[in-house]
Amino acid sequence: MRCRRRRSNTGLDALARGLKNWADSRSGKRAGRPVGFPRFKSRRRSTSSVRFTTGTIRVEPDRMHVVLPRLGRLKLHESARKLARRLDNGTARIMSATVRRDGGRWHVSFTVEVERAEHAPARPGAPVGVDVGIKHLAVLSTGELVENPRHLVAAQRRIRILGRALSRKTGPDRRTGRRASKRWERAAARLGRAHARVANLRRNGLHKLTTRLATTYGTVVVEDLNVVGMLANRRLARHIADAGFAEIRRQLAYKTMWNGGRLLVADRWYPSSKTCSGCGAVKTKLALHEREYRCEACGLVIDRDRNAALNLAALAAEFDTAGSGPVAGRGADRKTRVRGQVAVKRQPGTTPAGQTGTVPPQGRTIDRVLAKAH
Repeated sequence: MRCRRRRSNTGLDALARGLKNWADSRSGKRAGRPVGFPRFKSRRRSTSSVRFTTGTIRVEPDRMHVVLPRLGRLKLHESARKLARRLDNGTARIMSATVRRDGGRWHVSFTVEVERAEHAPARPGAPVGVDVGIKHLAVLSTGELVENPRHLVAAQRRIRILGRALSRKTGPDRRTGRRASKRWERAAARLGRAHARVANLRRNGLHKLTTRLATTYGTVVVEDLNVVGMLANRRLARHIADAGFAEIRRQLAYKTMWNGGRLLVADRWYPSSKTCSGCGAVKTKLALHEREYRCEACGLVIDRDRNAALNLAALAAEFDTAGSGPVAGRGADRKTRVRGQVAVKRQPGTTPAGQTGTVPPQGRTIDRVLAKAH
């Protein structure tokens, strides 16, 4: 009975949000993938978590303990001095607290309303194009190459060993009502900790990269990648998921807003890799194994990822000049041309500034650059 009461503080709130997302998805108010009708979460296949929105939620003066409703006083593994300092200064207010189990450990996260001071990037007038990939996690238009750590590949051997050990244990069977053995539970916990370590390493690296980009450059330009479609490639799906392309864009969306910058998202069909960064010629085809871009019009030879990053950085200038005159066209005539190259830059004409960027449904910090010719 106590468990049911504990979940009741946020059960109705989660149900209300689920119903709203479902209704907005049906009526077209919510962008993205369709949202289905809310379903009950399975205790066995869902992450153990509870969210508190009412009651006593505070950080103790020693900053090593927190007080949560029904759970009481809990000791922290890490100091909460940063949150406590904001609370003492009156620049933050705790809205809710969520306790979640991940990788055998319990984490508490606070939803806090904060007053942020205005920040400015170190180079507010400098744009940077970011081309993400598998060989290099990111290639910047400045020429910097960010290596892909491949955390999942490094831990794959241990994960396979733990998975095989788990398969030899007596696991649960819902058809016969058999419960899992203690050895199976311990083996499953070891496997879960291995996966959690990979996720933590990946998250740490992506946060460091996106924070550095958001605090350094005033404009960050990325591509609108179809990550779901890319995952359909069974040979590259594991490496694409390990890189975290969508997470890079998600973090850049709010970090650029926090630091006074902006994030521009190039159109999905913009041929950044096929376009010559020197003369603007667009190739008909560019195979994935061709790691160098060779322009037949001007003779430029450059790494294909660096070439794509330079083209993305050039879109920042086109976005700024939209509405004040003709914008240098860099997009292809269609998704796939029949033959030949387009060696002349096309002028799509004057575009009103209000039609150049669109606001995303989530975050509302991204401007989309329409790079296709009109």
